Amino acid sequence: MALCLYSACLPLRQQPGNANFSYELDFINRRSSIITPSRVVMPQILPSVQAETIGSRVFVVSDLHTDYFENMMWVRYLSSNRYKKDVLIVAGDVAETCGNFVLTMSLLRESFRHVFFVPGNHDLWLRREKHNYFSSLDKLDKLLYACERLGVETKPSIVDGLGIIPLYSWYHESFDEERDITGIRIPSLEMACKDFHVCRWPDGLKNGETLALYFDCMNDKNWNTVKDIQRRCSHIVSFSHFLPRLELCPEKRMLFYPNLPKIIGSKFLETRIRSIHGDAGKQSTCHVFGHTHFCWDTILDGIRYVQAPLAYPKERKRRMNGGEDWLPFCIYADGRFAEKLSPCYWSDYYAVNPRTPNCTQLAPWVARFYAKTL
Repeated sequence: MALCLYSACLPLRQQPGNANFSYELDFINRRSSIITPSRVVMPQILPSVQAETIGSRVFVVSDLHTDYFENMMWVRYLSSNRYKKDVLIVAGDVAETCGNFVLTMSLLRESFRHVFFVPGNHDLWLRREKHNYFSSLDKLDKLLYACERLGVETKPSIVDGLGIIPLYSWYHESFDEERDITGIRIPSLEMACKDFHVCRWPDGLKNGETLALYFDCMNDKNWNTVKDIQRRCSHIVSFSHFLPRLELCPEKRMLFYPNLPKIIGSKFLETRIRSIHGDAGKQSTCHVFGHTHFCWDTILDGIRYVQAPLAYPKERKRRMNGGEDWLPFCIYADGRFAEKLSPCYWSDYYAVNPRTPNCTQLAPWVARFYAKTL
């Protein structure tokens, strides 16, 4: 796994736990015994609003990864009564296999009045499927059909006056426009990211701008509905799996895999978001995303961006903000967006420390890692 720690301002022994990104890098897994940051007691993340409210509450979560037993049990243990009037937004990476995906979404539908979904990269993996899919797009069609049968919503809609807009997306390398780290041997994207091996695309499509644009164009068929939502709704939340902005990921020098920004986001996605919420944004708009497994809550150019991942069981044990006891996160209640998700260690860090992407000096913990492993 590619891991990164919170603050470059503290010595490693004082780092507040670690916030994790989930790409299963074989070169790191083989040497995982060397990554043993200190355990630090930290305040738990604030719980979601649980009191009775007027109208529907909207909860968000991403990266459920229910192929892991512990994560599937977390879904099973969600209350079947507490959320009966509420909405759940699932920002991708539900499960790797179609069977686990269907079971997970069935359980969520039993708990929530409405469930919304967009696919992540893990949802389109083919390596463990018994069915011989022609491509990952073929599997996507099957997942969307399963959602339709289960009553899981994958198209823009209005719920109790709130506009909810799913946005399809995929990442591309040119999303990363910040200065690269040099002087160390960084594994290639193909070595670092399993998507290159366990997703399969029709002729003419491959990872890159072409694929990212293909997924972005999937949103066109729903654009008349989006325009109607813009006319009718004063509050709108959009959501995707991938990142729309580089500022929603730590700088490269902070990351154990410095090329991570090349496989996480889409410039096309941010263009879509701005066409929905406006170039200047407003307080009544929000975008939810997933993928990197970093808790995040920040406002950029007038739009609130939130990530609330369940992530992998090992990640929850290593990091201080857990996930089992505060997810799903309530982002909207009583006709307004909820208070900030806190603490979010990286977005809190950048709230007081400027982003310096032109600085390529590795953070101490990253420098030590490469000194020991490469």
